This record gives sequence, structure tokens and C-alpha cells, in this order.
Amino acid sequence: MALAGTASVTIAEMREFAGFSAAEQRYIRRSLDIGLGRSDAFKLWARNEGESAAIRRQYVAYQDLKILRDAIPSEDGLDGVESFVGKLTRIAAFDLAQERIDCFSSFRFLYERLLGADVRPWLPSAFCAAAALPQIKPERRKLLLQSLSEAAATAPGWSAREPAFYPEFIEEVAA
Repeated sequence: MALAGTASVTIAEMREFAGFSAAEQRYIRRSLDIGLGRSDAFKLWARNEGESAAIRRQYVAYQDLKILRDAIPSEDGLDGVESFVGKLTRIAAFDLAQERIDCFSSFRFLYERLLGADVRPWLPSAFCAAAALPQIKPERRKLLLQSLSEAAATAPGWSAREPAFYPEFIEEVAA
């Protein structure tokens, strides 16, 4: 019975991922390769010098992910909040400024996998803070902030279940 529950959760996560735009899907897969150290992102994802430079910047931006994984503050207190939220917002701003993440849903999907389930309560505030920064174009800022539903912004609790589906690079096959 537990196996069937896990399978249905995985399928739901796959469906959610399939609902993202092709650009979001590509960026999420690339980001997971970089952030989780799964493979050489340059070899898999760089199609030209511009993408190589973007991947290099993303490796630099993601340097604090390991620190953040070990520093997720308790929801009950304020200890460590400033350092954690500041670093998380900086990384989130980098991702949002790339203009490949178009909504809170895809942002949450990516960060749950980069940092784990315990980061969920912190994602709405980091997303709002990053999306509201002046580095994000005003029209894009509006689109991003409007994508955060009231339910996500005011959730009374968050699931502690770790993500089950981690999308990976898929080699294109010539038809």
C-alpha cells in the first residue's frame, strides 16, 4: 500500500513538472545538475559560449546551497533567519533574473529539490523578496508576484515529505 502511495506522489510530481514551459523544464533540470552536483553541466547544457557563461555564473551563485541545506531555521524562532533568508533570497534573485522561472510553482518545485522539504515554509517569503528586487524588470516582477497564490502565501502548514521525482537530462533522439 505504501508503494502505491509513493508511486502516485511521484506521478503527481511528474505531471506538475510536465505542466511547466519547455524553458522552465530545461532550466530546472540544468539547475538540479548544477546544484546537486549530478553531472558536468557544461557538457550537457552548454550549446554556445553564452550558455557556458550563464552556467559558470550559476555555479558561482549556487555555492551557498550546501550551507543553506544545513542551516534551515526552525519555524518557531528567529535564530538564523537573517543569514538564511538573505542567502536564499540572493540565490532566488539570481534564478528569477535568468527569466526561465515564470511562476512560484516552478520556483517551489526547483527549490524543494535543491534544499529539501524543510525549506518549504521559507519559499514564499524568499520568492516575494527576490521577485520584488530592482534587478527584476517591473513587468516581470508583476507576473512573478501575481503567480503566488493566496493559499501558498498563507499556508498554515507544509508537507515534510521529501520530493520523489528529480527530472534529469534527456538525450534528444533524431527522428
